[in-house]
Amino acid sequence: MKIIMLNKKLVLKIAIIIIFLLIVFKFTTSFGMQHYYNVDFSTGLVTASALNVRSGPGTQYKIITTVNKNEYIRVFAGVGDWYIVQVEGDYVGAVSKKYIKPIYPTTSSNTNQNTNQTTQNYNLNSDEQEVFNLINKQRTNQGIPALKIDNEVSRVARIKAQDMVSSNYFSHNSPTYGSPFDMLKSFKISYQAAAENIAANSSNSGAVNAWMNSSGHRTNILNSNYTYTGIGVVSSPVYGKMYVQMFIKK
Repeated sequence: MKIIMLNKKLVLKIAIIIIFLLIVFKFTTSFGMQHYYNVDFSTGLVTASALNVRSGPGTQYKIITTVNKNEYIRVFAGVGDWYIVQVEGDYVGAVSKKYIKPIYPTTSSNTNQNTNQTTQNYNLNSDEQEVFNLINKQRTNQGIPALKIDNEVSRVARIKAQDMVSSNYFSHNSPTYGSPFDMLKSFKISYQAAAENIAANSSNSGAVNAWMNSSGHRTNILNSNYTYTGIGVVSSPVYGKMYVQMFIKK
């Protein structure tokens, strides 16, 4: 009887050790981390018809959203065969690098454009002025102080709107200038916080109404932290008009 009891105790100890090792193994493997590396571009073009954005760099991670062919995305870094990216809707995840074409800004033309336009006096056109008034009406109706126009930000917003028309795309990430934040910095505009709304519409009120009916765009418009804005509206042969509004906090 005593021998049997010893055997039972031994079996119990062995079982506890095995369970402990399994827990430790699971814990250590779940916290495995691959080294990331920097990339020499910030904007990528999706080449797959539909590309999954996953919560981590591998097919074992869940899909959080998808992006379509010819969409531009912001690329932060690489991890193995994956890129860490930000896509429309402010989703951040990982995509397979073999379906991303790097887009490199044409720095020489940007420099010339900056030099030529730095000293120009910027004035809102009639469409931009109407959008500005409509936006501030939305803010003041909610008891939020009206935005002020920043001439340099408005110039950049108009350049971005024209870039979308000329390069035939609709995205926050430009193949020419990168993200809105990259673009503001490339035009030497300093800020503490920034955001961008874009729209393609046939009327100014339609564009503003579309923004107000979208939670993310509405949040930007009614954010009291933003005190200055820039608005660009240019004609589009496809949509009627292309709209860009940039917000900054100085």
